[in-house]
Amino acid sequence: MKQGLSLRVSQHLALTPQLQQSIRLLQLSTLELGAEIEQMLDENPFLELGTEEATREQFGLAHADTPLAKDDYEADVAMYSIADHASSTGSTEENDTELAPLTAVDAQSWEGDGSASALPDDSEWGGDARAHAQGSEAGDDADVNELARTQISLQSHLHAQALTLRLGDEDRAALYFLIESLNDDGYLEDSLVALAEGLAGADASQYEGLLHHFTVALHLLQSMEPRGVGAHSLAECLILQLKSLLAQADAGNADVPDPATLGLALAICAQPMDLLARRDVRRLAALCGAAQDAVREAMAVIAGLEPKPGRRFVDVGGNAVLPDVLVVKVGHGSRARFEVRLNTEVMPRLRIHDIYANALRQGRGRGNEAAGYAALQQRLQEARWFIKNIQQRFDTILRVSHAIVERQKGFFTHGALAMRPLVLREIADELGLHESTISRVTTAKYIATPFGTFELKYFFGSGLGTDSGGNASSTAVRVLIKQFIDAEDPRRPLSDNQISEMLKEQGIECARRTVAKYREGLRISTASLRKAL
Repeated sequence: MKQGLSLRVSQHLALTPQLQQSIRLLQLSTLELGAEIEQMLDENPFLELGTEEATREQFGLAHADTPLAKDDYEADVAMYSIADHASSTGSTEENDTELAPLTAVDAQSWEGDGSASALPDDSEWGGDARAHAQGSEAGDDADVNELARTQISLQSHLHAQALTLRLGDEDRAALYFLIESLNDDGYLEDSLVALAEGLAGADASQYEGLLHHFTVALHLLQSMEPRGVGAHSLAECLILQLKSLLAQADAGNADVPDPATLGLALAICAQPMDLLARRDVRRLAALCGAAQDAVREAMAVIAGLEPKPGRRFVDVGGNAVLPDVLVVKVGHGSRARFEVRLNTEVMPRLRIHDIYANALRQGRGRGNEAAGYAALQQRLQEARWFIKNIQQRFDTILRVSHAIVERQKGFFTHGALAMRPLVLREIADELGLHESTISRVTTAKYIATPFGTFELKYFFGSGLGTDSGGNASSTAVRVLIKQFIDAEDPRRPLSDNQISEMLKEQGIECARRTVAKYREGLRISTASLRKAL
């Protein structure tokens, strides 16, 4: 084997910690970003939350719409090709490929990679966008968080009823335990035997006592409001509600169905639930020994029951979405335009801790202190890069939102029916960014519009051919399908094939299977299940 020397030239892109952090912050949702900031505040003493607005840095919103230079665009493409290359321009596709770990050669310190330098102004960022007004004078549009604070939970509602009962300590403790074991729908998922075994273990005498107290407590729980709470299954939940109505009917309450109908409804609930779900009237009539008309009347009573007793107690605050971007209509008539702003409520006001930074500048260490000084200097550089990366994250979100609003002006003026086809590639080419960057920006980021709050990805959709040779957005087609179904005759619901023909009459080519896919995406049942009893 002959030894020799050779020269080889190759290109290598090192994903430095700064680039990795920028990619990670860009794809985080608002909640995840808040958790990341809290962690960084705990770990880095040079970071602090500011309370006053400060001057923007040069790489901020004032330069947000500046097109990328050719070298910057190529670097962006190369970076995201390695980190997470988008496989297509489809609006629903994302690339979740994890970044390869850095090698010892690639890993660089937070002193910087030479691509940019930290500017001297390390003060807080986020003072340009105006706060979103949430005044109480908005009429019926109440603050969701305020509603969540005043809403009572299912457990609190049941505990309040339990206080009116005269119970022994053991039975009261058992009732408390069952109430706390309910899920959000009001169901008791575990059996009493499993609960007793879990508490008693191998003690047989204690198990028998617990099972007895749980049985008494369950009977009391299922007699509380809302009716149906404490059930183990859907059938038991419906039966509990029907028995309550039957007791009211026997007491002479004229506002409830007659006892015969309620009795038949109880018999139907005792049959397999799939027959009721399929509305198999003929089979249920045969099993219950009743006429089909009577079965339909009983099924109508069952349809008016609540399958999830705890639904109205669910905390709506946990489902509230705080938008990242606000779209406000300015002007009227032909002069109307849409102004896009960042929501200051989700923008962190981070700044460098001036006292610590100044102390570090004045106290350059020597000798044994040099290592400690270098470590602190690195932490300071981490804080500066963190502020810059967060700023760039919001700048990118704002740029993409501006581009989306310009492309979808019809939606913001007329609603979802005016949505036009849009794919990631169009926005990426317009802004000089990579498709994976647009995919990250539009995922888990929300925009408040005159028609509601939507995820940015909602504005992307494929196109369907039309008779005129153009394209119709799949989002607009979904809305049109929903309108057709909302306006249908409940006694003769529209089939997927009929909806497809109606779309063709509107000039939109949409196959029956495509209609079925869109209908299922809208969580609308088939025609046979939508048919009125």
